[in-house]
Amino acid sequence: MYILIATLSFAIMNVMAKELSEMHPLQVVFLRAFGSFVFIFPYMVYRRISIVGSNPKILLARSLVGVVSLATFFIALQRIPLGSAVSIRYLGPIFGAVLAWFYLKERVSPLQWISFAIAFLGVIIIKGFDLRIDYLSLGLMLTSAFFLGMVFVLIRYLSDKEHYLTIINYFMIVCMLVGLCFAQYWRMPLAGEWPSVIGIGIFGLIGQVFMTIAFKHSEASVLAPFKYMELVYALILGYLFFGEGYTLLPMLGIILIVIGMVLNIYGKEKYSPNN
Repeated sequence: MYILIATLSFAIMNVMAKELSEMHPLQVVFLRAFGSFVFIFPYMVYRRISIVGSNPKILLARSLVGVVSLATFFIALQRIPLGSAVSIRYLGPIFGAVLAWFYLKERVSPLQWISFAIAFLGVIIIKGFDLRIDYLSLGLMLTSAFFLGMVFVLIRYLSDKEHYLTIINYFMIVCMLVGLCFAQYWRMPLAGEWPSVIGIGIFGLIGQVFMTIAFKHSEASVLAPFKYMELVYALILGYLFFGEGYTLLPMLGIILIVIGMVLNIYGKEKYSPNN
């Protein structure tokens, strides 16, 4: 439930980021972070939650890889349709599951590997039949996906060592600092952009909080495929808000992704040491 709420929130945030396509992408990164920071930081001070944390180097690493993933995603999002952008980026959960298996020694059952392959095939089908994607945008999205996988692993590593708000706050601060480096390219939002300017931070915060809590309660290999639900939301919202149409084959890709997620749960439970 946590990860499903997180993915819906991120999908809404992506719609708002797409609405801000006329702004510099690093200004959008700053707005996304600042809108969350103004809520998180005062609460952390009030509750005396650690700002620095006990693993500052790992927290900084998680934040930096997160900034790279978010920035490259927003840049590509300004160039290609929402559904296509999200579909390519969410090759990231596969990177995340494999990295968790390699670095965190989280067990991945044979059926889970099959489920990842099915979900991956679904993404490939969606991407392969969208001719609006150029090579630069594809490269940006693949970069975003790889660094997103690293984010999954680092959050999982930190989840039982740091308060989830400490993890999020680090990310927000690094996003703002990186965004400020490009302040010379910023501009004032237009009247019609203000709802997205305000909402992007709020929905980003909701998504970040629920995603971090989810990783605190379950393994990255289980949660990673659920991130594909953001793709389903993105295809629907892209159609509703931007008129982005999709034919039968992309819909087949969505079905394969859902099948992959269900098989992942079954595979994890079936091969669990407790069974």
